[in-house]
Amino acid sequence: MPLVRIDIKKNPDPTFAQKLGKVVYASMKKAINVPDKDNFQVLTEHDDNHFVYDSAYLGIQRTDGVVFIQITLNEGRSTEQKKLLYQTIAEGLNEEAGVRMEDVFISLVEVKKENWSFGSGLAQYAN
Repeated sequence: MPLVRIDIKKNPDPTFAQKLGKVVYASMKKAINVPDKDNFQVLTEHDDNHFVYDSAYLGIQRTDGVVFIQITLNEGRSTEQKKLLYQTIAEGLNEEAGVRMEDVFISLVEVKKENWSFGSGLAQYAN
């Protein structure tokens, strides 16, 4: 059910974005019980002119290694589950890809189940 978008500045390692995606998927499975094979991601790299962020918003010092993660998912997770997801992603990206935890920016977009069509013009989750 989640659709993940990960945006980063261009990275010299052509596998870096995929590495991030793997960590995010594993974190979602662990923290919010996303099932096997429910892995849909858009991984995008940007040049300097198309990647804007504030380097000190809310007192958090960000670098050009900032990673924007937007996850669209069904509504209904508890605040505790969301906090666990944020922590699991940040720690995983730090450990597996060397991303500073301060550079992990996550936004959740919660939608109703009927707002999904996974193909064939059907609303597979609609009641």
